[in-house]
Amino acid sequence: MTTRRLPSTVVSVFFRMTADSAVVQISILIAMVVVSVLFHGRPVNSPDFVRYYLGVLLPLSLIFSIVHSLAGLYTRVRCWATSPCLRRAATSAGIAFGLVFLSASRMPLFETFPLTAWLIFGAIAVAGTSGIRLLKHLLFEHEVQSRMGEEAVLVVGGAGYIGSIVVRKLLKKGYRVRILDSLVYGSSAIDEIMSHPRLEFIQGDCRNIQDVVNAMKDVRSVVHLAAIVGDPACDRDHKTALQINYAATRMMIEVAKGERVRRFIFASSCSVYGASEAVMTETSQANPISLYAETKVDSEEALLAASSEVFHPTVLRFATIFGLSPRPRFDLVVNLLTAKARQEKLVTIFNGEQWRPFLHVADAAAAVVRVLETPVQIVGGQVYNVGDSRLNYTLTQIAEKIREVFPETHVEHVENSDRRSYRVSFAKIHGQLGFSCSKTIEDGILELKSAFERGAIVDYRRPLYSNLKYLQAYGSPIQTNELGEQVMTALAQKPRFPASVESLSATA
Repeated sequence: MTTRRLPSTVVSVFFRMTADSAVVQISILIAMVVVSVLFHGRPVNSPDFVRYYLGVLLPLSLIFSIVHSLAGLYTRVRCWATSPCLRRAATSAGIAFGLVFLSASRMPLFETFPLTAWLIFGAIAVAGTSGIRLLKHLLFEHEVQSRMGEEAVLVVGGAGYIGSIVVRKLLKKGYRVRILDSLVYGSSAIDEIMSHPRLEFIQGDCRNIQDVVNAMKDVRSVVHLAAIVGDPACDRDHKTALQINYAATRMMIEVAKGERVRRFIFASSCSVYGASEAVMTETSQANPISLYAETKVDSEEALLAASSEVFHPTVLRFATIFGLSPRPRFDLVVNLLTAKARQEKLVTIFNGEQWRPFLHVADAAAAVVRVLETPVQIVGGQVYNVGDSRLNYTLTQIAEKIREVFPETHVEHVENSDRRSYRVSFAKIHGQLGFSCSKTIEDGILELKSAFERGAIVDYRRPLYSNLKYLQAYGSPIQTNELGEQVMTALAQKPRFPASVESLSATA
């Protein structure tokens, strides 16, 4: 006979609701004790207090559970960052107390509970609701710190535009980090942290099965950021783009499962939505209209198909990235227009009414860390649009924001056949994980302006700052391993049946 277990989320919600209810009842009891001391002759167990508690306070205390549920304390806030979680809990408790007080004031025997008692009740209820969450966070942080000391997080592509920031954030939070990167664009983005005691660097190719197997040894979490990024860069060399962006992902899935990797976070793109007049959500139909977007959709499908009780992939569809990074890029629209405004006082906008969602590179890295620290029961097998609805802009609006910083800039509008336009909803990642962007378009423009002014960037036209220009100047990354080439050729084809862990492990 099989015994059915309650889902862990149901059990967790039950315990959190029970804890919050206990806080409310304890708050009432303390208030009654204080009143008993201040107002002599009225012990806590007096008939008046008992009658008022059972007939009024106890039933009305259910309002706390209702308000907390509506505020998301038993669903979403569970995995929010500490400060937003505590603020939400305190606000919810404050609103619930206000409703209880107003309801009680219209009922008989209201004077039984003096105003002093109400104030004590409210203060303890608000402090206790946030306090138990703070205590849980402190205990959880201790558990996370212990786990960080034991297991490394593998960041594939950790020397890249986003990856170099992800690595820094993880190191700052106490994680052991391992980087696998072929250094196609050099090591300048991570040179200053190479000697960090909790950082291990492996120079290797994500298409090489031996390199991937070595990198995933004793790892339980993988962040996969390696890719030929952007439509023009992918169009230059279809074979390399397919191998790195799709075939290597398929191979990494199988190696990860063989090495008992638990979390696998994959960097995808909102470009999978193509062109649409609707606001796109994670359930919207993907409509890739470029090779780059196709490889992302195919990789997403392979990852989600591999999801299981022991392997938990999470897909992050990043909005259009902008902002300064240890490896600057000026093949991104906000960065490029900012550089042109700064250096040439002229920007050209093609089809300015096109909509795009935008995301600062530091916020993209923060989203990776947020997912990494969220229970796998919540994020495993999920797709998240990563960005902020406040950062959906037309290209004309972007140009105007740039001109606010560089008022002498002339904006030239040009029409062409590229009519791609899409807006994206980020309600899911905000609701479930409490994620919202901390940086605005203006922040990105100003930090790039500052980088130019202090001489950190001199010539934005350098090939190093553009994926396409760099590959044009120095060629595509060459696969030097014969076995790796064979594996990539096989995996670049969409299979009817996925390759097995055993076959890949035997080959390695």
